[in-house]
Amino acid sequence: MPDNRRSGFSSAAGLIQYYDMEESRALKVNPYIVIALGIVSAVFVEILNWRLV
Repeated sequence: MPDNRRSGFSSAAGLIQYYDMEESRALKVNPYIVIALGIVSAVFVEILNWRLV
């Protein structure tokens, strides 16, 4: 194996490789915002369900 290879987990005979580096262009969202949106969505659906029944 060459020494200049990036470190990372390889599977499927090297066809798929996973690296420990983050994408710099990726959208970064605070986890609390995701949880809050999930709760608000669930409450909204329950209100609609209650009003339409």
